[in-house]
Amino acid sequence: MIGPTEQGSDHLGEAPWDDGAVTDRFPACPAEARAAAETACGGPVALTEITYRRGAAVWKATGLAGRSVAVKAGYGDVRTVTAREAETLGLLPGYGVVSGQDEASGWLVTPWLDGPSVWEVFRSVREGAHDRPGVLEAADGLCRAVAALHTMGWVHSDLQPDHGVLTDHGVRLIDLSWALRPGSTPEATFRGGIPHLVAPELSARLAVTEHPVPTTAASDVYALAGTLWSCVTARWPLDYRAGGIDPTRLTCAELRAVIASRRLPLDDRPLWPALQNTLRPILLGHADDRPTASELAELIRAVDTPDRRT
Repeated sequence: MIGPTEQGSDHLGEAPWDDGAVTDRFPACPAEARAAAETACGGPVALTEITYRRGAAVWKATGLAGRSVAVKAGYGDVRTVTAREAETLGLLPGYGVVSGQDEASGWLVTPWLDGPSVWEVFRSVREGAHDRPGVLEAADGLCRAVAALHTMGWVHSDLQPDHGVLTDHGVRLIDLSWALRPGSTPEATFRGGIPHLVAPELSARLAVTEHPVPTTAASDVYALAGTLWSCVTARWPLDYRAGGIDPTRLTCAELRAVIASRRLPLDDRPLWPALQNTLRPILLGHADDRPTASELAELIRAVDTPDRRT
């Protein structure tokens, strides 16, 4: 995940969300969080370190019988963000969560989702393979998961290529730290997520204010289209090189101003023109003209592939 101070290059590579904000030494897992994981797994657990970024750590806790859960803890100022995520997960159907908070940390425990991220599923496309119907199924599933969230009156607010996991029960969304019910107030520290995937209309507001800007279903759809574009091309959606811009040399405010200007073309690597042409109008158009996430799922299901023509 590329954070608010490290925008990353225009090329994502194969570790796109390693933003340099990873701390080598993990903090201690809160004792209450570990105890909750042991209760969920039916006994002692082994903790596997997954990520530690910007004050939030994630472990995979595995019990002796092989059952696993995810443990997430936020420290310092981030503890309230983690506590908010736990509250959000608890309100949404299908997300079992146990959580707690003290002066040092906020933590949550949820079932571990087995399966590849949507980014990982798209690897075959980036490597020139042809299992495109299977990839489209993952893309469709991601859109459906976002559509289901919107139907419940929530927006994700921070969609990224690794925030959808393909499970045996379809794509499930993860990292709902910034999820928002329309009309409610975002966390004071929220700045829109990865700048490259923030809709131009939000970028314009974020470029001139220090206050959090509420996200919308339409801005989620922009991030959804940008996420799928990046999954195909391994690049951010906009072609910074065409504008002579090195995004790593810009502040977040400067980068948002560039995105808000709408003067950059898309980074048009023709790896999958049929899918990219479906996403193009969403990334170049205006918010009122974007399809819903459910409508985007329908458009994706209609994308032609070489496999279907043989």
